[in-house]
Amino acid sequence: MGDLNGEEPFDGEEPLDDGSFGEESFDGEDLGLDLLEEELRRGAAILDPLPAELRQIAVEAFVLHDLDAKIAELTFDSVVDAIPVRGAVDVPRMLTFHAGGLTVDVELSAQGLMGQVLPPQTARVEVLRGLRAAAPLTTDAMGRFVYEESPAGPFALRLRTDEGVLVTDWLTA
Repeated sequence: MGDLNGEEPFDGEEPLDDGSFGEESFDGEDLGLDLLEEELRRGAAILDPLPAELRQIAVEAFVLHDLDAKIAELTFDSVVDAIPVRGAVDVPRMLTFHAGGLTVDVELSAQGLMGQVLPPQTARVEVLRGLRAAAPLTTDAMGRFVYEESPAGPFALRLRTDEGVLVTDWLTA
């Protein structure tokens, strides 16, 4: 179909609504689009605001994001994998995480958290809960660490070793 001048579009290309064929926009047009986008954002914030809980979750996820970290896979959880012992009460939860050649064994009880990095080495260990990590712990020469507070709610561990950063899955105590 011809355009307003009676000419056919070349190369089978259809003209845009303004009669152009997809030419580059001028800087002034980009400015207008930026202003329109900002006005639309303001309108959406007023008419359909982001729930505070969702914003908090997004901020927490971003704050705890570590691009260089290896994710340690949970390979053993005594709640799922162990055979229950009859009559045992208040048994600590045993967890094992693996990433590459590194293993982290963790015992979680009402008294706190104890763990060991294998092969034994020094590492900084952080217990992640919400937006902040607890004060960093340092493993001893045998790779052992103790956190004397039982994590309430979801938590994860971040380990910084000579080989890099390792983060465990998030778990609920």
